[in-house]
Order: sequence, then structure tokens, then C-alpha cells
Amino acid sequence: MWQLQNSVRHYPWGSRTVIPDLLGEPSPADRPYAELWMGAHPDAPSVLSTGAPLDKAIDADPDRLLGTAVRERFGDRLPFLLKVLAAELPLSLQAHPTIEQAEAGFAAEETAGIPRDDPTRTFKDPFHKPELLLALTEFEALCGFRPVEESLHCLAKLQVPELKPTIAALARGGLRAAIPQLIALTPELRDELVTAVARSATRFVTAHDPEFINTYRWAASLAETYPGDPGVVISLMCNHLKLAPGEAVFLPAGNLHAYLSGAGVEVMASSDNVLRGGLTSKHVDLAALIEVLDFTDAKVPVIHPVLGPGGLRYPVPVEDFDLTRIQLDSRSGSLVADGPQVLLCTEGAAQFRSADGTLTLRQGESAFVPAGADVAASGPAVLYRATTNLG
Repeated sequence: MWQLQNSVRHYPWGSRTVIPDLLGEPSPADRPYAELWMGAHPDAPSVLSTGAPLDKAIDADPDRLLGTAVRERFGDRLPFLLKVLAAELPLSLQAHPTIEQAEAGFAAEETAGIPRDDPTRTFKDPFHKPELLLALTEFEALCGFRPVEESLHCLAKLQVPELKPTIAALARGGLRAAIPQLIALTPELRDELVTAVARSATRFVTAHDPEFINTYRWAASLAETYPGDPGVVISLMCNHLKLAPGEAVFLPAGNLHAYLSGAGVEVMASSDNVLRGGLTSKHVDLAALIEVLDFTDAKVPVIHPVLGPGGLRYPVPVEDFDLTRIQLDSRSGSLVADGPQVLLCTEGAAQFRSADGTLTLRQGESAFVPAGADVAASGPAVLYRATTNLG
């Protein structure tokens, strides 16, 4: 087992306090801390205490670090990425492809000769990117499309004449008709529509009308930051989710979502394929987004943990990753797993013992444990353990 040195991603929507506080660093005056990455993603691999980047260490000894089952299923790569995410401002409206869509899109862009670091590139790798977000604080998000009848009511209640074509498209052809109709609007019509929607939404919020109040509040706020962006109107047709600490949400391929505010532990398949649909200044490939979107309209379930080996496990329907929250006390327990593990300490101090020696993780510190390694752990401490979900 090795302690990890991890990279911080400084995106404009990040918090200036959450991740610095976790790491025991002073709050930065110059830039927000958005994400802390723990894993072997080639864009920002963690570095082992030996000085070797984790992806290079895996390349050198994949059987020992990953184990036979992981290599047979995923190849010689760590299939998951663990993050701490801290959003002070909303993230972009986005979705992720299935593995078949990712493979086809990646191959097409490779054939076209688009450099992988080109800002207009859509598919950065041939992998899918399902993800689980576990709230550390109260966390708000847009997740998937709300039931069509509910969306119709939400839009109609605003009494905005400019919304009539969208309402008609939604009533006639559902989300598959309404979303492209919005995206196809000219910039002038988009601006008029978003301005009118924001004005009406603000009126309902000011009147403290409880129905859709959070949806309307966020639509008005998003319109201030992204004037003329059709994502503001699309947000009205999305489920508004508010997670309490300890609750989680799973986002499969095709799920349109946007994290709005809060901090959480996020685990995902190790990929950087993000197809944005709005609420961003980054590249937006609307045609590709429409191809990958899942237009199913339904409530998105909140995931509550179940008691699993070593702690509270958050069940997911994919093999790439598994997340467990572990509360350690002074007694020693085993953290052995068939697959590789990434361990993050968020509270206290955790002591680990294995055949190779001992290691202590304090708040904000993390470690990599090879597949099958038998590690004894004690606290008091709180750990988040990411591993694979094979078998």
C-alpha cells in the first residue's frame, strides 16, 4: 500500500474553502478548488509515495496492482476514479455516453485527426462514465427529466407566451420533440425566451409560491449567469434533487444532469467523456448530445446505503466501481478486497498494517491498496473506499 499525492482541479465553479479545509490548507485568494482527483486517470494521475505516477506503476506491474479479474474485465487500467467535488457555482448541463457510443465517437474523432487536447473534441477516450455522487453537505442537482405531465405544468404555470412552441412540442412529441425544438431556436429567439422565463420565474419566487419554487429559483439564477442559454429552459424539465449528507445519486449513461451546489465524494468510471448541453462557456456539441441523451421521464431515486463488508455500501448497477463509507474505531478490522482499492480519510486518523509495513492517513490523505492485499485498519477515522464491483 502507498500513500497518494493527488491533483486539484481549479475550475471556475469550485469552492475556495471545502477542499482546502479537507487538506488542511489555507483558503486560496486567487482560485477556487473544484475537484480533488484520486486514481490513475492519465490527465491527472495520483503519484505513489515511491514517486511513480499510479498509471505508470500499473503499466509496470498490472497483475499485482489490479489482479487477474480486473485485468480480464477492464484491461491493464484502473477502471474507476475517486473525487472530492466542491461546487459553489453550477456545473454545465451534461450527459455521458454508453461504452458503445464512446467507442464509436472516439474512433471517429481519431480517424478525423482531431487532437485529444483540442477544446472542440467531444470524445476524449473510448470509455463510458457512469458516476455516483455521495453528498458530504446538502447537495443540489438537476438529474434526468421529470415526468412529462409535471414538466408541462411547470412550463405552463409561468404563463410565458414565448414558451408556447416548447409546450406544444412537449405535449405533441414528448421530450424528443421539445429538446431539439429549443436547441434549434435562433440566438435572438433564445434570448427573448430565456429573459421572459427568468422574469416570470422570479415573480413566483418573490411571491413565495411553493410549487416548483426551487426549480424557478434556479432557472432565474442560471439566466443571470447564462443569458440566452436554452439550458435555462431545459432545467425546468429536469428533476430538482436535494440530497442530505449521506444520501447519494447514481447517474447512468444518457442522464442529463447538472450539479448546482454542495460538496460530495464522487466515484465514476475512469473517463473524461462529457457532452455538454448548455450552462457553460466550454464546447457544446448539441448533435452528439442529442444522440446520447436518455429521454426517459421519471423521478431519479435517491440512494441510501446498505450494510456491507466493512461499512455502509452504496449499491450501483455497474462493475467499474463500488463505494463504501467506513467508520473505524480503535479495534482493528480487515479491508481486504479482490480488486484494487483507493482509500480516502475525511475525519480522524486511520492506521493501516499489512505485510509490507504500516501507514497512517489523516484527514484529506489517501492511499492505494493493490488487489487482494490484506490490510488491517483501525481509527478512530472515517474512510471512503472505492474499489471495483465485480462479482
